[in-house]
Amino acid sequence: MLSMSSSQSKYDRKMRRAKSHEEWLEAAHEHDTATRRDKWRQEQQSSKYDYLNIQSRVDELRKLRANHDDVGLLYALNQGIHGNQGGMGNSALYNQSKVGTKKLIEDYVDEIVDALQHISDLPESDEITHEDKIDFFHRANLCFGSSALMLSGAGSLGHFHHGVVKALLQHDLLPDIISGSSAGSIFAAVLGTHTNEELEVVLIGNNMLDPFDDDLEQRPWGKVRPQMDADTLRLMLESTIPDMTFQEAYEKTGRSISVTIAPMEEHQSSRLMNAITSPNVYIRTAVLASCAVPGVFPPVMLMAKNVYGEPQPYLPNRRWVDGAVTDDLPAKRLARLYGVNHYIVSQANPLALAMMSTAKFVPMPDLTKNILRHTTHEILRASEKFSRRYLRQVPSIGQGMSMFYSVMAQNYEGDINIVPSFNYVDPQNLLARLNAKEIEDLILEGERATWPQLERIKICTKIGRTLSRILDHHAEHDIKSFYKKRNAGQRKSSPTKQPTASQE
Repeated sequence: MLSMSSSQSKYDRKMRRAKSHEEWLEAAHEHDTATRRDKWRQEQQSSKYDYLNIQSRVDELRKLRANHDDVGLLYALNQGIHGNQGGMGNSALYNQSKVGTKKLIEDYVDEIVDALQHISDLPESDEITHEDKIDFFHRANLCFGSSALMLSGAGSLGHFHHGVVKALLQHDLLPDIISGSSAGSIFAAVLGTHTNEELEVVLIGNNMLDPFDDDLEQRPWGKVRPQMDADTLRLMLESTIPDMTFQEAYEKTGRSISVTIAPMEEHQSSRLMNAITSPNVYIRTAVLASCAVPGVFPPVMLMAKNVYGEPQPYLPNRRWVDGAVTDDLPAKRLARLYGVNHYIVSQANPLALAMMSTAKFVPMPDLTKNILRHTTHEILRASEKFSRRYLRQVPSIGQGMSMFYSVMAQNYEGDINIVPSFNYVDPQNLLARLNAKEIEDLILEGERATWPQLERIKICTKIGRTLSRILDHHAEHDIKSFYKKRNAGQRKSSPTKQPTASQE
């Protein structure tokens, strides 16, 4: 037993120190072998999911395909395709082994994917027409839902997101639906305005490392660290985010990016800016607003492209600030706008990390934690109402209480959470300017935090990615497919003709 524990610790250390995914994967397989988790993966039985139901589905699909019963196969698939078949989405099933989960679950996903591709490739016939297939795939896609990547606020720790998206890109697992708030909005904007070929240079080639000040490299230890200011932030955004509207970005990349912003004024609601709700707004101004930490950076007025292709103020009487204050992870809005029901979260918000760490290590049942969380939210809500009612003569206090309630009452987790290994951050570094070495370390931390989640992401999104690819192939006149397939280099630059849409 001591020997096994010592061996396990050795492989844990190898995984923590890995410099590449290949190096991490080798250590992870060795860990599973040493702890016999590879045997656990082969065993079907577990109380964590309905393995009999899943095995029955696999057997049925294989039998129908072996008998060339395409109508029966389509009927069987019509019975339902969803990501939690027999409880296979239970997170406990992905925490046992370092690589993958039960082989039966992986076999089921592969069988569904093969069956979907088989139906897609069938020639038209009287039994299964082209319209039958399109109708089925649209319904299956709606039933299964979409996956989204949500990038949290993070201050100067935002380069952690760089490592996360870099790892997802390298393994072709980046969702087409991406949201970002505060520092996360910068990387959401970069993903939405650059093609995969361009991202090879910008992100995977680590072309965002320039700290904008060579003096940072020779900064004496103990000296107060230079802080990010509004002018430096603006210059950084101008160097990384093209001068494009949300609609233009969607047309170029086919990725649906969203940026959360919070109102500076009372009695206004937060907004989710994207190609649906605000197609003509310039992405860079939305990101600048989302990064405007209250009390540190000035609030921002948004800019949009008018019908003549000229920039003009958007909602000129409104000013906007840090989106993480009110809606760090806009899960409900993404669900309503894009049919998202599966969320991958890159979480580097120091407050959220502290809350998640406390909840993880406090020894109490989940029911007790939920009751405590609900009680805390109600107390905060009552305090906010009290401040609004009795402190009207001091608006700044009421506004501060409202923001405080919004920050504390949010849910900072998703279905798959990618978090750094650290949970304490020096407050003076939250808005500090980092040197190249510090940025590189954060990027590597993001990659290391993503590697253990890659297999789970691959398994949980494989059916959804297959359905999306099939619909892109068949729906020739679908606007999303049109923009995805069109060569971005041949896109003609022309003024946006649409009026500005109403906000979410």
